[in-house]
Amino acid sequence: MAERFYVTTPIYYVNDAPHIGHAYTTVTADALARWHRLLGDDVFFLTGTDEHGLKVQRAADANGLTPVEHADRYSARYREAWDLLDISNDDFIRTTEPRHYEATQKLMQAAYDAGYIELRPYEGLYCVSCEAYYSEDDLEEGRLCPIHHRPVEMLKEDNYFFQLSRFAEPLLDWYARHPGAVGPESKRNEAIGLIRGGLRDISISRTSIQWGVPVPWDPEHVFYVWYDALINYATAIGFGTDAGRFEAWWPAVHHLIGKDILRFHCVYWPALLMAAGLDPPAHINVHGYLLVGGEKMSKTAFNQISPAGLVPTFGVDGYRYHFLRDQAFGPDGEFSYEAMVARYNADLANNLGNLLARVATVVERKCGAIGPAPDPRSALKAVVEAAYPQIAGSWERVAPSEALDATWRLVRETNAALEAAEPWKAEPGPAVDAVLGDALEILRIVAVLASPALTRAAQEIWRRIGLPGSVLDQRLPDAARWGGYPGGLTVERGQPLFPRIQS
Repeated sequence: MAERFYVTTPIYYVNDAPHIGHAYTTVTADALARWHRLLGDDVFFLTGTDEHGLKVQRAADANGLTPVEHADRYSARYREAWDLLDISNDDFIRTTEPRHYEATQKLMQAAYDAGYIELRPYEGLYCVSCEAYYSEDDLEEGRLCPIHHRPVEMLKEDNYFFQLSRFAEPLLDWYARHPGAVGPESKRNEAIGLIRGGLRDISISRTSIQWGVPVPWDPEHVFYVWYDALINYATAIGFGTDAGRFEAWWPAVHHLIGKDILRFHCVYWPALLMAAGLDPPAHINVHGYLLVGGEKMSKTAFNQISPAGLVPTFGVDGYRYHFLRDQAFGPDGEFSYEAMVARYNADLANNLGNLLARVATVVERKCGAIGPAPDPRSALKAVVEAAYPQIAGSWERVAPSEALDATWRLVRETNAALEAAEPWKAEPGPAVDAVLGDALEILRIVAVLASPALTRAAQEIWRRIGLPGSVLDQRLPDAARWGGYPGGLTVERGQPLFPRIQS
């Protein structure tokens, strides 16, 4: 039975160009969306840009732009990057859109009307880069931000405060009732630790800047960027504008986030929703940093790598496959160009690409380029039947690296079967037809199962083995059952699907 699957990335801040860390989250979300479309689910995939705050206002001033002109430039760069990587998002939200102003004001008004927001004078240490306040205990030596390693500023003004301190017990109760809401388990434990460590009320508005969503009950204030930003997930599915649509999609959301914003998504966001009388998000999946030279990517570290710098060498499929296969979702990962070349050559050029080329060549020579049907009693049938539950389970657990490893097991087993049978040495006949038909069936199944990662090569495999239509129109689990390749189709040789890369 088809289900709804709502998946989100963080909305990316428009004071930075898109780099491979941003792209890692987005490609993972895209692959999950594509997998669930294969299952026949009703999928809604959201990404976008976060465009308010002091950092944006200052950057715009420094470049002689209005804040909206600055936001327009950077938001367009994210759209361009996602187009380059074949990201299939259903919506791209900008926090400067009227629909988001309306949703933000309605949700925060609900929390205010419920008595969870009050006005107080505030003086605190503030990191402009984080758009976050810190206590002295949170800072590094020299009053440096623990994330950006830059000096914080002392800010003093009247702010509206959200009474987060009132939500410690409700949050702990929610975590107890929903043990799978935050994953992996280490990140769930971290969130619970933050709650048990004590929650302080948090500032949610500013008067010292104007670039933000106005507070509806006090227009001299604008909402502090994080609370404006978090509400985007509700805006995009109709909160404040389409109650029926919002109720249909919420709270069954799958947020994908980096660990640096765990506090905001796993503590502040559920509490804010509770305050407004709404359910917390059903799923928050947290991944580690993508490190370069042992450090998190940032402008200050001068270690950012853009997707556009890698795609010309590896192609879109090579790029997507590497980050989904080599970077396990959850722990920190280390990016290495050499490792990317090695993975591309091993899995794509030598295994999958070579399998397609070898089968097409032998079918042409031994079968007149007409692909035979698979053997219904093939040993490879059992391999597929054992692998599919592992593949499906891994995608369900947001473990793309494990799903792709299990998928490539089919490729490796088929290459091994060909090496053992050596059909290129045999005379044409039933034995050769069975071996080649089995290999074509594996190519058909792998084209479907690998399509969440390989947005272009999967369709090219489908076409070369003679199958009509689109691989995206296939539906699982039926498309992974043995015997789907009908035989009698023209198989085409072509240029190498994945030309080897010299390191």
